[in-house]
Amino acid sequence: MSGHSHWSGIKHQKAITDKKRAQIFSKLLIAISAAAKSEPDPGFNPRLRSAVEKAREFNVPSDNIARAIKRASEAGKELDELLFEAYGPGGAALLISAVSDNSNRAVQEIKTILNENGGKWAEPGSVRWAFEKVGEGWSPKFSAAIPPDEKEKIEKLISALMEQDAVQDIFTNAQ
Repeated sequence: MSGHSHWSGIKHQKAITDKKRAQIFSKLLIAISAAAKSEPDPGFNPRLRSAVEKAREFNVPSDNIARAIKRASEAGKELDELLFEAYGPGGAALLISAVSDNSNRAVQEIKTILNENGGKWAEPGSVRWAFEKVGEGWSPKFSAAIPPDEKEKIEKLISALMEQDAVQDIFTNAQ
C-alpha cells in the first residue's frame, strides 16, 4: 500500500494551500512595492499604509513587507501600474488594474485569458467612461443587466484574471 500514508495526504494538501498563500503574498507585496515608489514611509503615504495593513491581515511576515518597501526605493526594476479596459461576456465593462515589471508580458497574459473566456480587449477610453474614480478604486456609474448564464462566465473570467500575479484588482459594472 505505498503512497497511502497519512503524511502523504497532508503533504499534498499543504502544497496546495502553500501555493495559494504564496500567490496572495506575491500580489500583496507587489502592491506594497508599487505604493512605496512615491513615498516609502507609511506615515506619509496612505496608499502604502492601507497596502501594509491588508498584508498584515493575511499574516505576511514583517521582514517581507520591509524588503518590498526597500526594493521599491532602490533603483533597478521599475514596477508599472497599468489599467486595462475590456468587455466581458454579455457586454459587461471591465477595468483591470495590474502592476508589472514587464507591461508587454502583462498585456499578452491578460489578452490570452480574455480570449479563452469570452472577453474582448477594448481600446483605451472605451470602458473607462462608465466608471468613476472613488478613493483607490473605481466605481461603476451605472450597472449593466447581465443574463444569469453570462454572469457565471463573467465570474469565471474574473477568477482566471485574478490568478495572474500582475492583476491587482478588477472592476465591473455587471449586476
